[in-house]
Amino acid sequence: MEAVYREAMMIALTQSGLKAESEVPLRVWFRGQKIGSFKADLIVEGVVILELKAARALDSSHEAQILNYLRATEIEVGLLFNFGPKPSFKRQVFDNDRKQISVDPRQFNQ
Repeated sequence: MEAVYREAMMIALTQSGLKAESEVPLRVWFRGQKIGSFKADLIVEGVVILELKAARALDSSHEAQILNYLRATEIEVGLLFNFGPKPSFKRQVFDNDRKQISVDPRQFNQ
């Protein structure tokens, strides 16, 4: 079911004018060495990881998964969506020293 929700999210995001990529392979680094990789369900505009679930409810292992993705990459914001019996979502943020994208805060005051 998650693959169906992923495809639906891709359509909704791109129709909204956002750049979205599906099943993006991301490298995991530790002390300067590549130690593995994972595939993010979706990455939006290169700055948000979306992890999609179709579970009865979100649990701590789902939250740990997205937090680990954020720790291992330059991306700082993750959204965890559950499309189970009671749809829900959770936002995770992890401040990351490896962040290379600079944002001018003045752009939000326009």
